[in-house]
Amino acid sequence: MIFCDYKDFPKKQGRLLGLDWGMRRCGVAVSDEGRNMVFVRPQINVKSQNELVESVLDIIATDSITGIVLGLPLFADGSDSDTTRAVREFADMLAKQTDVPILFMEENLTSMDAQQEIGHPNIKKIKQELDSLSARIILENAICVLKRN
Repeated sequence: MIFCDYKDFPKKQGRLLGLDWGMRRCGVAVSDEGRNMVFVRPQINVKSQNELVESVLDIIATDSITGIVLGLPLFADGSDSDTTRAVREFADMLAKQTDVPILFMEENLTSMDAQQEIGHPNIKKIKQELDSLSARIILENAICVLKRN
């Protein structure tokens, strides 16, 4: 089930999975059960959307995930881009394969925040770390909002 409003997202405790979807790479982060800390995981190199869904399902099973937070890249005016539509399509594919609730989190500027955290290393390091750091920021932001509601 996909949720767009934090107030509707189930409040039960447990680990959350944060995802920063991309055409080539998907950033991954996982919270602890109490949702107090968030840990980056290796990004998933995307070969196909079906393989990405399978990889996410493996993480759900392995880490006992109780909810998914998926970054939603909106334009500054809140409208959808082509990428936004692709993220929504991925969420629909994932929702058909799992009962774990999915929550969209607006992700504007998370890649910029992650880039500042990394600093100015070589391009290879950026490609290896940026997406999962973005996923961590997306998940941390969502946890803050969920705890307020």
